Amino acid sequence: MQKWYKYVGFGAVLLSLVSCFEKKHEPIVAPWGVIDDTVSVSDEFDLHDIQTSGELIMATVSGPHTYYEYHGKSLGTQFLICQRFADSLGVRLRVEVCRDSMELVKRFADGEVDIVAWPTPGHLSADTAKNDLAKELQGWYRPELIAAVQKEENDLLTVRKVHRRIFSPMLDAKGGIISHYDQYFMAYARDIRWDWRLLAAQCYQESTFDPRAVSFAGAKGLMQIMPGTADHLGVSRGQLYEPEANIRAAVKYIGQLQNTFRDVRDQYERTNFVLAAYNGGAHHMRDAMNLAQRDGRNPHRWSDVAPYVLKLSQPQYYNDPIVKYGYMRGSETVDYVQRIRQRHAGYQGVKSPHMGFHGVGKPRKADKRKKKYDI
Repeated sequence: MQKWYKYVGFGAVLLSLVSCFEKKHEPIVAPWGVIDDTVSVSDEFDLHDIQTSGELIMATVSGPHTYYEYHGKSLGTQFLICQRFADSLGVRLRVEVCRDSMELVKRFADGEVDIVAWPTPGHLSADTAKNDLAKELQGWYRPELIAAVQKEENDLLTVRKVHRRIFSPMLDAKGGIISHYDQYFMAYARDIRWDWRLLAAQCYQESTFDPRAVSFAGAKGLMQIMPGTADHLGVSRGQLYEPEANIRAAVKYIGQLQNTFRDVRDQYERTNFVLAAYNGGAHHMRDAMNLAQRDGRNPHRWSDVAPYVLKLSQPQYYNDPIVKYGYMRGSETVDYVQRIRQRHAGYQGVKSPHMGFHGVGKPRKADKRKKKYDI
């Protein structure tokens, strides 16, 4: 037996979930118009089958309202609503990111996915071939969910993203001591041919020298290593709060990024791209480099590429066919590189720690009575 589907919106001011019910010979009406008058799909998994399989499949395209990754955490208003719906079903949510809207339409028509988050702000669709799923979605949805998930996302993006204590950016300038971890910076910076003070500057930007720092996405320790990254680097998750192990893992990752950007011959420029990739991801940096090159800029010069990192938050750029990895919040990445470079310049007068300094104590906490430190 063949089943037919369409989607019909039920409203909210900023976002509408769309549920589909079984009707024959009805057109598929996409946000931009009629796609096809009669598109049939074969019998598919129904709600019971989805719950048995333990997986709900969502298809979407990259964008701030649909789906994007930010410091290892998946975000996007429609994604967060789908995640809550999957949680209500007791299943995990699998996200399939499509290249464009036409791929979304095809995968929806072919019955390859359960729910589609359309690029037009505020449209989710469920397949009527999975009639119980569509009914469950309609019964579960409440308009107030929109405000709830938007608040959740805004809180993550606007509050301090790393739970950390604020320590002084310079422990003892006269004594030549930046932090209690200088010996580790000096030892491991050699592996990547960095000035150890640059590694210290990056560490302060990541955690303000707090070895117990934890980000909202789960990154841990001095250099904010994600648990999954630690696994890849051969560092146990239990070691992430250990200063030396955390710095060692970060340096290993930086070395991998240096290899990724080996086509950037100038060492200073390559380091800029490595820092940017550490914060925003190497794939996004490649997208920005490709955009810069297309527009006649130098893709190996950070000052030429940084404006395109910023532009990856604009639809006309993250939807450009040359861009493979979609939307990103580029302003933080550009600021990240700038702040580390500025702090490194401020550390230039520091030569080396005193010989008797072992770097294993507790950092000196910032004196709140005197001043606040710029992070």
